[in-house]
Amino acid sequence: MNTQENINYNRIAEAIDYIKANFKDQPNLDEVAEKVHLSPFHFQRLFSEWAGTSPKKFLQYTSIEHAKKLLKENQATISETAYETGLSGTSRLHDLFVNIEGMTPAEYKNGGKNLEINYSFAESPFGNIIVASTPKGVCFMAFAEDEANGFLSLKDKFPNAHFSKKLDLAQQNALFIFQNDWSRLSEIKLHLKGTDFQLKVWEALLKIPMGQLSTYGSIAHQIEKPNASRAVGTAIGSNPVAFLIPCHRVIQSSGIFGGYMWGNTRKTAIIGWEGAQVNP
Repeated sequence: MNTQENINYNRIAEAIDYIKANFKDQPNLDEVAEKVHLSPFHFQRLFSEWAGTSPKKFLQYTSIEHAKKLLKENQATISETAYETGLSGTSRLHDLFVNIEGMTPAEYKNGGKNLEINYSFAESPFGNIIVASTPKGVCFMAFAEDEANGFLSLKDKFPNAHFSKKLDLAQQNALFIFQNDWSRLSEIKLHLKGTDFQLKVWEALLKIPMGQLSTYGSIAHQIEKPNASRAVGTAIGSNPVAFLIPCHRVIQSSGIFGGYMWGNTRKTAIIGWEGAQVNP
């Protein structure tokens, strides 16, 4: 799956790593372009096509100072939030992800026995992914550069399920999330294996608007468990649906982005990309 889109993301990821490692020296466009083996003109064009903004602005969106500003301003009203995300109104904001349905106790405990799971592989702006679904909705999505390892990670979640390599409507609806035009997001249903606490945390993540950030403590307060920041972090770390449930939008209160199941560079790339979509 070494497509041009994947090649472009890998080059951007390499550039992000270089900028982060040499941030104090403030590398210019020529230096970064040389690092990824492109001419300055080609690199500027490639970066702008991928992120929707210049490398300089992207760096701003991924800085600690900008993150702190977003966290401080995170008291916006629901109406303001809906406007910022480009949605038509507050109801659209809340209805964007129709529902999360938890698996039954039997499905949860027996490793997905009797579950029929379809899965497929697709490209995204941030690398290749695997997406899987039951008849009730999407149950798994993860970044997976290698298809064999991607399938193993799915099978590890549901060791006793029956798998079919097949793209279905639930998966297609979920994949529209990577496109700028969210008007095509008609209905996305998630069928997730998680405890009641985990499901509450994942539902809270869905309410963080694109281009905004939250903290572990804020999520804990939102689910009315103010002393459970550590448990919230664990639940976020076990998120089974990459990007669609935006665990990448949760950072440390200091403004540091922190870890990410699918790699810190990818988290930085997603946060910067989303910032550029909201404020090009």
